[in-house]
Amino acid sequence: MSPVALPSQHAAVLHGAKDLRLEERTLWPPQQGHAQVAVVATGLCGSDLHYYTHGRNGDFVVQQPLVLGHEAAGIVTAVGPGVKHLVPGQRVAIEAGIMCNNCSYCHKGRYNLCKNMRFCSSAKTFPHSDGTLQDRMNHPAHVLHPLPDNCTFEQAALAEPLSVLLHASRRADLTPERPASVLVFGVGAIGLLACALARSYGAHKVVAIDINQARLDFAKENGFAQEVHCLPVADKAKTTDDQLRRAKETVSAALGKFDQPDGFDVVFECTGAEPCIQMSVHAAVTGGKVMLVGMGSRNVMLPLSAAATREVDVLGSFRYANTYPTALALLAAGKLPNIEKIISHRFPLADAAQAFELMARGRDDDGRMVMKVMVGGQ
Repeated sequence: MSPVALPSQHAAVLHGAKDLRLEERTLWPPQQGHAQVAVVATGLCGSDLHYYTHGRNGDFVVQQPLVLGHEAAGIVTAVGPGVKHLVPGQRVAIEAGIMCNNCSYCHKGRYNLCKNMRFCSSAKTFPHSDGTLQDRMNHPAHVLHPLPDNCTFEQAALAEPLSVLLHASRRADLTPERPASVLVFGVGAIGLLACALARSYGAHKVVAIDINQARLDFAKENGFAQEVHCLPVADKAKTTDDQLRRAKETVSAALGKFDQPDGFDVVFECTGAEPCIQMSVHAAVTGGKVMLVGMGSRNVMLPLSAAATREVDVLGSFRYANTYPTALALLAAGKLPNIEKIISHRFPLADAAQAFELMARGRDDDGRMVMKVMVGGQ
């Protein structure tokens, strides 16, 4: 028997900090329960940038060549044995987290906390699971979600970061049935999605705070936030007490400007920066909620007594579970106006390294701000 020549495909493979190589790889047929997807669009995330820039993301160090990317959509090109709900030619969003479906968290529907989770493009587990910055990939069919007809591939790639906010909103009891006032710290892509989702849910006031006036202008001009406030640049506080006092004073001034002196029902903290986390406790109304969405400072000094005595719930939120169908439906229905404007730059897969370098700079050669960068497959 002569060996069968398997087709090949290209992948952008990270070998170490700033060492991204376009490689040719063998394309294997999908195994039982898997489907093969031609990746059309991948949105780049802050965690991808950390891996590219430093060869690590927090404690997770790249120990073997790794394909980045986990915000993606594409077209099914083949299905493995036992796959019933997908056919070649079907357009799908790729949910990058592969849960075990066997542990207590999976059984409770909280599979984002699954102890055996394998997340594509993360170095948390070894061997690592490759992400979506490749022409084609094989992926478990049960985490491939068919796209509504009027949902584009780029919109579907945004379903991943939108899922982060859908999950956080559920944790905060923020729903269309319970409109609220919402304050968002940080208007990068995640913060803008938080604003957009809150507005689609009928929040009666949505405002944003950042240190970057240009981003705030973008948020206001495109209808993501009704009002915005740019934090003053200040010297680093010398003592913890000084830092906590300053956080309370700074946010009190912002609340006054927003004509919301008692605070907001829900605060989405999307920066991960210690001063903003401290401010968020004071920014929430008595009995309100603070959602910790941003990843940043590892250990944070918090005004806990101010949270405890005012019954402000400070809630963690990690990735998402059972969000994709809702996210895709919201995107397809046009419930998030101007959402595509978050996508600021586009690159082909062969130029993935340039895409990361642009993200790291924050502005392109024409001075345009970098928001969400999309990398296209073939």
